Amino acid sequence: MDYIITLSCPDKPGLVLAVSSWLVANTCNILDSDQFRDGSNNTFFMRIHFEGEAKFKALEHSFEPIATGSQMNWQIWPCAQKPKVLVMVSKQDHCLTDLLFREKNGELPIEIALIASNHLNAEPIAAAENIDFRHLPIAPDSKTAQETLLLEEIERRNINVVVLARYMQILSPEFCQAMTGKIINIHHSFLPGFKGARPYHQAFEHGVKLIGATAHYVTAELDEGPIIEQGIERVGHRSTVADLVNVGRDIERIVLAKAVKYHAEHRVLLNDHRTVVFH
Repeated sequence: MDYIITLSCPDKPGLVLAVSSWLVANTCNILDSDQFRDGSNNTFFMRIHFEGEAKFKALEHSFEPIATGSQMNWQIWPCAQKPKVLVMVSKQDHCLTDLLFREKNGELPIEIALIASNHLNAEPIAAAENIDFRHLPIAPDSKTAQETLLLEEIERRNINVVVLARYMQILSPEFCQAMTGKIINIHHSFLPGFKGARPYHQAFEHGVKLIGATAHYVTAELDEGPIIEQGIERVGHRSTVADLVNVGRDIERIVLAKAVKYHAEHRVLLNDHRTVVFH
């Protein structure tokens, strides 16, 4: 079987030797390995893809003393185990349909287990793909109850990650805390930035030449979570507002798909308010 182990800990001599010796002791073979030391906080990061006949529980049990001795944050995953995903969407469905296509095409190692929305626009899409759909209309007096229902669905379905595919509602701090490091969002990232309504119209009026998108983990601070992936595309003076919107949608699709792929393949490790991404 193939496995992936990721870890982070205070840097010190012998960490690579300790991990590789553990793999040899369990008759495992390294297929791919990445490591990084952040000198600003003296933290060591590692991701190893390996194969072996050892059982999952045995690997976890045998690695525990090594991890404890080096103060490691760590986890092991069987590669055959695809993360279960909840996709949340509002009215714009371009990111949702792109994720569905990439999942079906084998480009994303995920299982979309549930689609939820505060509107009904995406219900026919979910039905066509034979995926369960939850309509969660949001009102000031219903938001807490709706998020409670959503957390119950996440637990019941063993969902591993939530993807906000142009979901236009702000999640509560309590929901973000319950799913720390497990919610991925996508939003435009203009230079300079334009917040509020009609950002592409604002960009057009200011003659923006670069349109971008940012995928990040969600925290209680709006659009301030650790960044996973970003992308940009150049536009010119001939570009209309419609052109800017279309370019923006394309970038959002690509950047979000990359971020979901990196997360699903366990290539993203949190580093305080930043990330280490092993491409």
